[in-house]
Amino acid sequence: MSLTSDIIRGHTETIIMSQLKNADSYGYQINKTIKEKTKGQYEVKEATLYTAFRRLEQGGLIASYWGDEASGARRKYYSITEQGRTALEDSLAEWHRVKQIVDSLIF
Repeated sequence: MSLTSDIIRGHTETIIMSQLKNADSYGYQINKTIKEKTKGQYEVKEATLYTAFRRLEQGGLIASYWGDEASGARRKYYSITEQGRTALEDSLAEWHRVKQIVDSLIF
């Protein structure tokens, strides 16, 4: 059974920043990791992913740079900024508060 994207949609930017908190990465790899971590139950559509990258970069939460791969296509890598790390911490705290509220309402 696939998760509905409505449940996760509002958290796409948090998911991306969370993936970048430990290491820089590129779009395909981030989406692959999301798919692996959810055992194939969720993947971000490419358009949604790159729209989120643009929004995060315009907001100063991530930065991008071109990799220098010796073979194959060049990849655009993304890294989280210090401002992004702070925003991620805030977003995770908010997630925990919301989760507690929802849990108290439905369990």
